Amino acid sequence: MTAYNEIKSNVNAVGAIDWDRRLFDELIPLPDGTSYNSYLVQGTEKTALIDTVDPSKTDVLLRNLGQLNPGHIDYIIANHAEQDHSGSIPVILQKFSDAQVVCTAKCKDMLIDLLGIPEKQFKVVSDGEILSIGNRTLQFIHTPWVHWPETMVSYLREEKLLFTCDFFGSHLATSDLYVTDNAQVLQAAKRYYAEIMMPFRIPIRSNMKKLEPLDINMIAPSHGPIYREPKLIMDAYRDWISDTVKNEVVIPYVSMHHSTARMVEYLTDALVKRGITVKPFNLTHTDIGELAMALVDTATIVIGTPTVLTGPHPLAVYGAYLANALRPKLKYASVIGSYGWGGKSLDILTSMIPNIKAELLKPVLIKGYPREEHFKALDDLADQIEQKHREEGIIEVDELVTE
Repeated sequence: MTAYNEIKSNVNAVGAIDWDRRLFDELIPLPDGTSYNSYLVQGTEKTALIDTVDPSKTDVLLRNLGQLNPGHIDYIIANHAEQDHSGSIPVILQKFSDAQVVCTAKCKDMLIDLLGIPEKQFKVVSDGEILSIGNRTLQFIHTPWVHWPETMVSYLREEKLLFTCDFFGSHLATSDLYVTDNAQVLQAAKRYYAEIMMPFRIPIRSNMKKLEPLDINMIAPSHGPIYREPKLIMDAYRDWISDTVKNEVVIPYVSMHHSTARMVEYLTDALVKRGITVKPFNLTHTDIGELAMALVDTATIVIGTPTVLTGPHPLAVYGAYLANALRPKLKYASVIGSYGWGGKSLDILTSMIPNIKAELLKPVLIKGYPREEHFKALDDLADQIEQKHREEGIIEVDELVTE
């Protein structure tokens, strides 16, 4: 945002849009930019600033606050210590030196380490603690491991408004204060979940249960637009964090001399004929966000790799590392690929995915370019995947495509 926006009377969005940012954490692609949402809540007695902005946009936050001219800020609510939300706190403290930084105990320690905030500036709140600012009340619910260990959310009781920081967020730069295009926002939110939240889907389950007693009319995250229909994003999260998988196979692969690529092409066709959705990703030019999104729901992953100096191609290693780090709810996994004289690709790749609790299906590793017997082995793998998907109850008889 380039100017403040009123959400409720004396509740204003004062954050910043980052239209041009295309990479986050020097790793995550941002095709749609992002925003750093900050909210000013003014009560009859006290004023609270909920989260700040990335240091690159501190000037925008200060300008928005200047337009509102709050006179004083008594509390800076730090729902999360990561610098894209906390990075402007030191500047706000220079302007409002009597303000207290309200956060969890773990967040306090992290903010001292990351930003050098003096210990005397903190007000540590316990899980469920309430803070009155006059005619309004803030309640703090600890939500550890969403997606760092210190995270919490803040609930403005009188307005039934939940400030969630990264929880339910989306990297989406938009001039719309509220969600106006459900499909667009859900796509951005799924990418955000896949890249950032998916490794913590089990803790997220517990934290979502903690939110159930709250009467929530609006969700205001610190990335992306505000949800006036909280059910939209909460239902999406319930699906993503569940154990339910889809009748899909994701194939991240790389090929040097087209041998592995030909295997991927054949296996893709074989799976499609069996009524299975296939999503191949050539790792030489794949957007890792797109790959991460595909892993959210898929039942099976098949990694395709040639052999480089007796081991898997480095890009296949990266794909395996990424999948292991994201901890998707995969049920089955396999490896296909080609070698020249031998190697340890299978052993290396399978040793790299201990976090993936998937059943390993029979791999197909061949010498040279694939021939008839190798295509038969790929058909056998496709049959095995089809049978496993049937056992999961995610493939129906009428989904089969007959030649």
